[in-house]
Amino acid sequence: MTQTPLLKVNDVSKFYGTRVGCRNVSFELWPGEVLAIVGESGSGKTTLLSCLSTRLMPSSGAVEYHMRDGQYRDLARMGEAERRFLMRTDWGFVHQNPADGLRMTVSAGANVGERLMAVGDRHYGNIRATAADWLRRVEIEEDRIDDQPRAFSGGMRQRLQIARNLVTSPRLVFMDEPTGGLDVSVQARLLDLVRGLVHDLGLSAIIVTHDLAVARLLSHRMMVMKDGLVIEQGLTDRVLDDPREPYTQLLVSSILQV
Repeated sequence: MTQTPLLKVNDVSKFYGTRVGCRNVSFELWPGEVLAIVGESGSGKTTLLSCLSTRLMPSSGAVEYHMRDGQYRDLARMGEAERRFLMRTDWGFVHQNPADGLRMTVSAGANVGERLMAVGDRHYGNIRATAADWLRRVEIEEDRIDDQPRAFSGGMRQRLQIARNLVTSPRLVFMDEPTGGLDVSVQARLLDLVRGLVHDLGLSAIIVTHDLAVARLLSHRMMVMKDGLVIEQGLTDRVLDDPREPYTQLLVSSILQV
Protein backbone atom coordinates (compact mmCIF):
# COMPACT_ATOMS: atom_id res chain seq x y z
CA MET A 1 0.00 0.00 0.00
CA THR A 2 1.01 3.59 -0.61
CA GLN A 3 1.23 6.08 2.24
CA THR A 4 -1.61 8.16 0.81
CA PRO A 5 -5.18 7.31 1.86
CA LEU A 6 -7.71 7.03 -0.93
CA LEU A 7 -10.52 8.31 1.28
CA LYS A 8 -10.34 10.47 4.41
CA VAL A 9 -13.45 10.64 6.59
CA ASN A 10 -13.42 13.29 9.31
CA ASP A 11 -16.11 13.49 12.02
CA VAL A 12 -19.00 12.70 9.68
CA SER A 13 -22.46 12.99 11.22
CA LYS A 14 -25.94 12.79 9.72
CA PHE A 15 -29.07 13.82 11.58
CA TYR A 16 -32.71 13.50 10.58
CA GLY A 17 -34.21 16.16 12.79
CA THR A 18 -33.49 14.91 16.30
CA ARG A 19 -32.79 11.36 15.14
CA VAL A 20 -29.16 10.28 14.70
CA GLY A 21 -28.25 8.51 11.47
CA CYS A 22 -24.52 8.39 12.21
CA ARG A 23 -22.32 10.50 14.45
CA ASN A 24 -18.65 11.55 14.58
CA VAL A 25 -17.33 8.83 12.26
CA SER A 26 -13.68 9.17 11.27
CA PHE A 27 -11.39 6.77 9.41
CA GLU A 28 -9.05 6.47 6.45
CA LEU A 29 -9.34 3.96 3.61
CA TRP A 30 -6.16 2.93 1.83
CA PRO A 31 -5.63 1.82 -1.77
CA GLY A 32 -6.38 -1.88 -2.12
CA GLU A 33 -8.08 -2.08 1.28
CA VAL A 34 -11.52 -3.57 1.88
CA LEU A 35 -13.45 -2.20 4.85
CA ALA A 36 -16.58 -3.86 6.20
CA ILE A 37 -19.14 -1.83 8.14
CA VAL A 38 -21.30 -4.16 10.22
CA GLY A 39 -24.17 -3.85 12.66
CA GLU A 40 -27.82 -4.64 13.10
CA SER A 41 -30.62 -2.89 11.21
CA GLY A 42 -30.85 0.70 12.38
CA SER A 43 -27.22 0.85 13.50
CA GLY A 44 -26.39 3.62 11.01
CA LYS A 45 -24.26 1.66 8.57
CA THR A 46 -26.41 2.35 5.50
CA THR A 47 -26.68 6.05 6.37
CA LEU A 48 -22.90 6.21 6.65
CA LEU A 49 -22.43 4.47 3.30
CA SER A 50 -24.84 6.95 1.71
CA CYS A 51 -22.83 9.87 3.11
CA LEU A 52 -19.54 8.39 1.90
CA SER A 53 -20.89 7.82 -1.60
CA THR A 54 -22.54 11.29 -1.82
CA ARG A 55 -26.05 9.86 -1.97
CA LEU A 56 -26.63 11.87 1.18
CA MET A 57 -24.84 15.02 2.28
CA PRO A 58 -23.50 14.84 5.87
CA SER A 59 -24.93 17.23 8.46
CA SER A 60 -21.35 17.91 9.56
CA GLY A 61 -17.84 16.66 8.93
CA ALA A 62 -16.05 16.03 5.65
CA VAL A 63 -15.34 13.19 3.21
CA GLU A 64 -12.22 13.79 1.11
CA TYR A 65 -11.29 11.70 -1.92
CA HIS A 66 -7.81 11.43 -3.44
CA MET A 67 -8.39 12.28 -7.08
CA ARG A 68 -6.33 10.88 -9.93
CA ASP A 69 -4.54 14.22 -10.23
CA GLY A 70 -3.15 13.70 -6.72
CA GLN A 71 -5.32 16.31 -5.03
CA TYR A 72 -7.85 15.73 -2.26
CA ARG A 73 -11.35 17.01 -2.88
CA ASP A 74 -14.10 17.50 -0.32
CA LEU A 75 -16.97 15.61 -1.92
CA ALA A 76 -19.59 17.98 -0.49
CA ARG A 77 -17.92 20.88 -2.33
CA MET A 78 -18.09 19.16 -5.71
CA GLY A 79 -20.76 20.12 -8.20
CA GLU A 80 -23.54 17.64 -8.93
CA ALA A 81 -22.27 16.92 -12.44
CA GLU A 82 -18.76 16.27 -11.13
CA ARG A 83 -20.05 13.86 -8.49
CA ARG A 84 -22.14 11.99 -11.06
CA PHE A 85 -19.12 11.65 -13.35
CA LEU A 86 -17.04 10.32 -10.46
CA MET A 87 -19.74 7.73 -9.71
CA ARG A 88 -19.85 6.58 -13.35
CA THR A 89 -16.07 6.30 -13.76
CA ASP A 90 -13.83 6.15 -10.69
CA TRP A 91 -16.40 4.65 -8.32
CA GLY A 92 -18.85 1.79 -8.39
CA PHE A 93 -21.93 1.11 -6.29
CA VAL A 94 -23.33 -2.42 -5.95
CA HIS A 95 -26.89 -2.38 -4.59
CA GLN A 96 -28.51 -5.14 -2.57
CA ASN A 97 -31.31 -5.25 -5.13
CA PRO A 98 -29.68 -5.54 -8.56
CA ALA A 99 -32.68 -3.86 -10.20
CA ASP A 100 -31.62 -0.64 -8.45
CA GLY A 101 -28.24 -0.75 -10.20
CA LEU A 102 -29.25 -2.02 -13.64
CA ARG A 103 -31.40 -0.83 -16.51
CA MET A 104 -33.81 -3.72 -16.64
CA THR A 105 -35.23 -3.01 -20.12
CA VAL A 106 -31.96 -2.94 -22.08
CA SER A 107 -29.61 -5.82 -22.83
CA ALA A 108 -26.90 -7.16 -20.57
CA GLY A 109 -24.30 -5.90 -23.04
CA ALA A 110 -25.82 -2.42 -23.06
CA ASN A 111 -25.81 -2.32 -19.27
CA VAL A 112 -22.07 -2.89 -19.27
CA GLY A 113 -21.43 -0.74 -22.35
CA GLU A 114 -23.11 2.35 -20.92
CA ARG A 115 -20.29 2.77 -18.41
CA LEU A 116 -17.73 2.59 -21.22
CA MET A 117 -19.58 5.27 -23.14
CA ALA A 118 -19.52 7.46 -20.02
CA VAL A 119 -15.71 7.53 -20.26
CA GLY A 120 -15.73 8.34 -23.97
CA ASP A 121 -15.65 4.99 -25.79
CA ARG A 122 -17.74 5.27 -28.97
CA HIS A 123 -16.52 2.27 -31.00
CA TYR A 124 -19.40 -0.21 -31.04
CA GLY A 125 -17.19 -3.20 -31.76
CA ASN A 126 -14.84 -2.41 -28.88
CA ILE A 127 -17.72 -1.77 -26.49
CA ARG A 128 -19.42 -5.06 -27.37
CA ALA A 129 -16.17 -7.03 -27.14
CA THR A 130 -15.35 -5.54 -23.73
CA ALA A 131 -18.88 -6.22 -22.50
CA ALA A 132 -18.63 -9.83 -23.66
CA ASP A 133 -15.29 -10.20 -21.88
CA TRP A 134 -16.76 -8.88 -18.64
CA LEU A 135 -19.76 -11.18 -18.88
CA ARG A 136 -17.33 -14.08 -19.05
CA ARG A 137 -15.40 -12.70 -16.07
CA VAL A 138 -18.54 -12.68 -13.94
CA GLU A 139 -19.51 -16.15 -15.16
CA ILE A 140 -22.37 -15.20 -17.48
CA GLU A 141 -22.47 -17.01 -20.82
CA GLU A 142 -21.48 -14.76 -23.71
CA ASP A 143 -24.56 -15.78 -25.69
CA ARG A 144 -26.70 -13.99 -23.07
CA ILE A 145 -25.22 -10.61 -24.07
CA ASP A 146 -28.41 -9.52 -25.86
CA ASP A 147 -30.78 -10.76 -23.15
CA GLN A 148 -32.35 -8.28 -20.76
CA PRO A 149 -31.63 -8.56 -17.02
CA ARG A 150 -35.27 -9.35 -16.26
CA ALA A 151 -34.65 -12.72 -17.94
CA PHE A 152 -31.80 -13.47 -15.49
CA SER A 153 -31.87 -15.11 -12.07
CA GLY A 154 -31.15 -13.04 -8.97
CA GLY A 155 -27.57 -14.25 -8.80
CA MET A 156 -26.96 -13.51 -12.48
CA ARG A 157 -28.40 -10.02 -12.08
CA GLN A 158 -26.04 -9.35 -9.20
CA ARG A 159 -23.07 -10.59 -11.23
CA LEU A 160 -24.16 -8.38 -14.14
CA GLN A 161 -24.37 -5.39 -11.79
CA ILE A 162 -20.80 -6.13 -10.67
CA ALA A 163 -19.61 -6.25 -14.30
CA ARG A 164 -21.37 -2.95 -15.01
CA ASN A 165 -19.58 -1.33 -12.09
CA LEU A 166 -16.10 -2.73 -12.68
CA VAL A 167 -15.78 -2.34 -16.45
CA THR A 168 -14.35 1.19 -16.15
CA SER A 169 -11.62 0.07 -13.70
CA PRO A 170 -12.85 2.13 -10.73
CA ARG A 171 -10.59 2.62 -7.74
CA LEU A 172 -13.35 2.51 -5.12
CA VAL A 173 -16.47 0.36 -4.94
CA PHE A 174 -19.29 0.69 -2.44
CA MET A 175 -21.34 -2.45 -1.74
CA ASP A 176 -24.63 -2.43 0.16
CA GLU A 177 -25.49 -5.95 1.39
CA PRO A 178 -24.25 -7.45 -1.92
CA THR A 179 -25.40 -11.00 -1.05
CA GLY A 180 -28.66 -10.06 0.67
CA GLY A 181 -31.69 -12.02 -0.52
CA LEU A 182 -29.70 -14.67 -2.37
CA ASP A 183 -29.77 -18.39 -1.64
CA VAL A 184 -26.84 -19.69 0.39
CA SER A 185 -25.29 -21.58 -2.52
CA VAL A 186 -25.61 -18.51 -4.77
CA GLN A 187 -24.10 -16.33 -2.04
CA ALA A 188 -21.02 -18.54 -1.80
CA ARG A 189 -20.41 -18.42 -5.54
CA LEU A 190 -20.87 -14.65 -5.63
CA LEU A 191 -18.55 -14.08 -2.67
CA ASP A 192 -15.80 -16.14 -4.29
CA LEU A 193 -16.22 -14.10 -7.46
CA VAL A 194 -16.13 -10.75 -5.64
CA ARG A 195 -13.11 -11.73 -3.57
CA GLY A 196 -11.19 -12.74 -6.69
CA LEU A 197 -12.07 -9.60 -8.63
CA VAL A 198 -11.22 -7.26 -5.74
CA HIS A 199 -7.85 -8.96 -5.32
CA ASP A 200 -7.02 -9.16 -9.04
CA LEU A 201 -7.99 -5.53 -9.74
CA GLY A 202 -6.47 -4.08 -6.57
CA LEU A 203 -9.76 -2.39 -5.69
CA SER A 204 -10.58 -0.49 -2.56
CA ALA A 205 -14.05 -1.32 -1.30
CA ILE A 206 -16.44 -0.40 1.49
CA ILE A 207 -18.96 -3.12 2.20
CA VAL A 208 -22.04 -2.72 4.39
CA THR A 209 -23.34 -6.03 5.70
CA HIS A 210 -25.08 -7.58 8.68
CA ASP A 211 -23.47 -10.93 7.79
CA LEU A 212 -20.23 -11.38 9.71
CA ALA A 213 -19.24 -14.32 7.47
CA VAL A 214 -19.31 -11.97 4.47
CA ALA A 215 -17.17 -9.47 6.38
CA ARG A 216 -14.63 -12.12 7.33
CA LEU A 217 -14.31 -13.44 3.79
CA LEU A 218 -14.04 -10.11 1.98
CA SER A 219 -12.61 -7.46 4.30
CA HIS A 220 -9.24 -6.57 5.76
CA ARG A 221 -10.68 -4.27 8.39
CA MET A 222 -14.01 -3.93 10.13
CA MET A 223 -16.03 -1.22 11.85
CA VAL A 224 -18.91 -2.18 14.16
CA MET A 225 -21.76 0.33 14.44
CA LYS A 226 -24.47 0.72 17.07
CA ASP A 227 -26.93 3.59 17.42
CA GLY A 228 -25.08 5.61 14.81
CA LEU A 229 -21.68 5.31 16.48
CA VAL A 230 -18.61 3.25 15.60
CA ILE A 231 -18.10 1.30 18.82
CA GLU A 232 -15.27 -0.99 17.71
CA GLN A 233 -12.90 -1.25 14.78
CA GLY A 234 -9.76 -3.10 13.80
CA LEU A 235 -8.45 -5.90 11.63
CA THR A 236 -11.35 -8.15 10.73
CA ASP A 237 -9.95 -11.36 12.22
CA ARG A 238 -9.04 -9.57 15.45
CA VAL A 239 -12.51 -8.06 15.86
CA LEU A 240 -14.27 -11.34 15.14
CA ASP A 241 -11.94 -13.62 17.10
CA ASP A 242 -11.39 -11.33 20.09
CA PRO A 243 -14.21 -8.77 20.25
CA ARG A 244 -13.76 -6.24 23.04
CA GLU A 245 -17.14 -4.52 23.20
CA PRO A 246 -20.14 -6.37 24.70
CA TYR A 247 -22.27 -5.50 21.66
CA THR A 248 -19.69 -6.99 19.28
CA GLN A 249 -19.40 -10.06 21.50
CA LEU A 250 -23.18 -10.46 21.26
CA LEU A 251 -23.11 -10.18 17.48
CA VAL A 252 -20.37 -12.79 17.19
CA SER A 253 -21.97 -15.17 19.69
CA SER A 254 -25.34 -14.95 17.89
CA ILE A 255 -23.70 -16.18 14.71
CA LEU A 256 -21.92 -19.01 16.50
CA GLN A 257 -25.20 -20.17 18.01
CA VAL A 258 -26.99 -20.45 14.67
